[in-house]
Amino acid sequence: MTRHLTGAVFLLAAAGIGIGCGAGDREASEAPTVDEARQFVAAAETRLEALSRKANRADWVQQTNITVDTEKMAADAQSDLAAAVTELAVEARRFEALSLPPEEARKLTLLKLLLAAPAPADAAEREELTAIGAWLNAEYGRGKYCRTRTGGEECLDIDRASDILATSRDPNELVDVWQGWHRVGAPMRERYTRFVELSNKGARQLGFADAGAMWRSGYDMPPERFAAELDRLWTEVRPLYLSLHAYVRSRLARQYGAGAIPESGTIPAHLLGNMWAQQWGDIYPLAAPPASGEGYDLTGILRARKVDERALVRYGERFFTSLGYQPLPPAFWERSLFRKPTDREVVCHASAWDFDAPEDVRIKMCVQINAEDFQTVHHEPSCRSSCSSSSIGRCAGKRATPARCTVARSTETPGRERSWRSC
Repeated sequence: MTRHLTGAVFLLAAAGIGIGCGAGDREASEAPTVDEARQFVAAAETRLEALSRKANRADWVQQTNITVDTEKMAADAQSDLAAAVTELAVEARRFEALSLPPEEARKLTLLKLLLAAPAPADAAEREELTAIGAWLNAEYGRGKYCRTRTGGEECLDIDRASDILATSRDPNELVDVWQGWHRVGAPMRERYTRFVELSNKGARQLGFADAGAMWRSGYDMPPERFAAELDRLWTEVRPLYLSLHAYVRSRLARQYGAGAIPESGTIPAHLLGNMWAQQWGDIYPLAAPPASGEGYDLTGILRARKVDERALVRYGERFFTSLGYQPLPPAFWERSLFRKPTDREVVCHASAWDFDAPEDVRIKMCVQINAEDFQTVHHEPSCRSSCSSSSIGRCAGKRATPARCTVARSTETPGRERSWRSC
């Protein structure tokens, strides 16, 4: 508690707000000014930048070396960051009635959106939330589905299970692997439910209906308008989607038989080539129209050329340098994780990291030489974490999302060279 009170006192002092008796009480009771809001934002940025870097480094260590100790380190660092964000967001409410310049107004809005899982103000609940978050992350990274095969037991991590869903054409194997991997998440259900409860409580303390409403507030419009816009867009694309869905269902029925595919309704997720059914590219050979031709096998081409992990990432780098962006810094190639280690557990899910851009940016992914990861290495370098988890100043005037990975949108400053850290 002393640490948090000390931080609050420092920020109030930095903002020019008196603390104590006499004149200080009179100053504190006066309406805030625009200049005070600017000073508050500047002090908040400095504080959050330092805490964010510590949290990012602890999170990196935990995700690239999952142990009980690194899990605790990540949770503690995230708790410190969450405490500061919650404290500052509450303090910032005193400036809401001011008519602020657009940049300052946007910074104060972004302050409330910095955390995807906002923490409650209560210290015990905040520490519980961050501990659960670190545990969930570690459990996902450690997760494996073990099945009995000829010659013994075979344990599948998410990458191997995803490979099977993408390449196997045995419906029994597909449903077994899909169900087996999703059982990995069952033991997380109770603690995840508590995680959601705490996140919603934290969001309500920031003035949102729940965490979902907070996420939907990150697109320069009220959450209700964002939901309505999404519904409008879905209404427009729905006829095309339903036609495509029906066509793909008919092609899968031809492949697997009518018994495996319902005549109407949903398509079983395990038959769509992706663990989350989020893209259907891996079943294109089954669903392609007869007259579409063979196309090309990008996975086969990459493997025939003996492309390794770093060479695959170089394809992504060359794409961006061809657009005029700077090459990736040496630290990227020295500190990124490209290959899954054999001596420890890691979180293989691809993500982009901004520790100290432009000198220290990284990606973390267990690269596989296939068409999907070829796309991923073009996507990840366009992502950065600063807009969503560190400096509110860097992102003022630019669109931010609540996810870790924010697509880089170039908003060039005259006389300043473009780089991949553009927000």
